[in-house]
Formats: sequence, structure tokens, C-alpha cells
Amino acid sequence: MTSIESRKKLTGKVLISKMEKTAVVEVSRRFAHPLYKKYVTKTKKYYAHDPNNSCSSGDVVSIVEGKPTSRLKRWRVLSIISQAKKG
Repeated sequence: MTSIESRKKLTGKVLISKMEKTAVVEVSRRFAHPLYKKYVTKTKKYYAHDPNNSCSSGDVVSIVEGKPTSRLKRWRVLSIISQAKKG
């Protein structure tokens, strides 16, 4: 059994939160290209379980991996780091 400390944690921005108890989180990572040494930004979308529907579009959240909740959801929203500006 894995402990909570050994699970992967990622930080990203919520793109879509219109689904019931689901948030789509975009995680960006920067790395140097192995040959050209130019910095490249890659983004990936993760479907995260949000049981309280507390996330809104534009929020920065922390997600943690967990057991599969549905066909696409393998992550859970751990906490909201910063709220999106309204208006």
C-alpha cells in the first residue's frame, strides 16, 4: 500500500470545471531540449476528482494521484492554491 507522501503531486491551472465533481487541470513543465539547449514548455491535461465542486476556471490547484474514479480520472484535487480573479 502506498502512503500519501509517496504519491505524485502536481500543480496546475483549472481549464474547465463545468462537469459535475470533475475539473480539467493543465500542468505545464519547462525543460531544456537535449540537443538544442533551448527551453521548451510542454503542457498536459489531467482530469481530477473535485468532490465539493469548489474549483472554478482559472484557479491554481494542487492535485495528487489516486485510484481510478472513472475512465479518465486518476487524480484528486488536494487544495486550491489561488483563486481566479472575478470580473
